[in-house]
Amino acid sequence: MNAPTQEPSTAELISRVGDQVSRLVKDELELAKAEIQRKGKKLGLGVALGGVAGVLAWFGVAALFLAAGAALALVLPVWAAALIVAAALLLTAGVCAAVGVGDIKKATPPVPEQAIDSTRRDIAAVKEGAHR
Repeated sequence: MNAPTQEPSTAELISRVGDQVSRLVKDELELAKAEIQRKGKKLGLGVALGGVAGVLAWFGVAALFLAAGAALALVLPVWAAALIVAAALLLTAGVCAAVGVGDIKKATPPVPEQAIDSTRRDIAAVKEGAHR
């Protein structure tokens, strides 16, 4: 035979809601923390690649000056080789700069968007449940 189930009291329900809201807030904060860490890593990588691009561009410009000097001092083969090296460095710098800018754009602004969206949905669900 089935024993009659006892409905929880209002105080018990309020206590449960408090516990659940507390757990929900902690979970949302953990989500926000994880998202900010992930974006921070992307931002760091983008900045590092931007720095690499700057250094490579500097070497590329130096190689271009070397090529111009070699072109004046010697005949075609020496400056042509220096020009090829300079072009390769500048091309690599361009690729690093493009990748770095892409990573910076993905990581900024450093706002935990997923956590904010999730929190908004949770608030809406609580409000809807409260109206019932």
